[in-house]
Amino acid sequence: MSTRPITLIAGIGEGLGVSLAAAFAADGHDVVGLSRSDRATGPATKAVAAAGGSYTHRAVDLTDAAAVAAAIAPFAGRVEVLVHAAHALLIKPFLETAPAEFEAVWRTGFLGAVHATRGVLPAMVERGGGTIVLAGATASTRAGARFAAFASAKFALRGLAQSLAREFGPAGVHVAHLVLDGLIDEPQTDGRFGTAGDGAAGDGRMDPDAIAAACLALARQPRSAWTHELDLRPSTEKF
Repeated sequence: MSTRPITLIAGIGEGLGVSLAAAFAADGHDVVGLSRSDRATGPATKAVAAAGGSYTHRAVDLTDAAAVAAAIAPFAGRVEVLVHAAHALLIKPFLETAPAEFEAVWRTGFLGAVHATRGVLPAMVERGGGTIVLAGATASTRAGARFAAFASAKFALRGLAQSLAREFGPAGVHVAHLVLDGLIDEPQTDGRFGTAGDGAAGDGRMDPDAIAAACLALARQPRSAWTHELDLRPSTEKF
């Protein structure tokens, strides 16, 4: 049985999820990915194996507390890093957004993070160490028109990160909130906004490998100088 520490990626997908898996595997971690889809499994398995680690995928609805707990339980004692990257992007006028749509966005982007952190925190506290990175967005700090559902979920995630950092930092658990202020260069972005350089989105996208490197740097920080909130954006992004 492997004794390598585990990085758990909740909401793993093509692009950033695979880049995270590769970066942490190269740092000596095995990787466990949680998501409803298994589209990232092949690339993640290959990337992690190239670094001498193993990748395990668990198909799970992150909004289902019991399912998430069951998926994490076999690995919880070895999870040193949790990255929660799941979200549901909804861009829609407020008066046209049904209450059920608000709830669906909130459950995916916020409640899923609650379930994942509850799955790993007890072992981290007992061990006296660990890192939790909750991935936010531009809407975490600045809510635009037609982003009411998405922004409210991201604001809540930011509040969760602040509360967890204050509660569990003294126990040795580093909780960081990562503001991703820009489009990530990955298939999901292409599907929604068009391919970079086609005139629809331009080329100013965030490199998922660079984001993964920033997450790895957060996990490596000494506890005498922890970063709680880190914002990343391409050089062309207005802010």
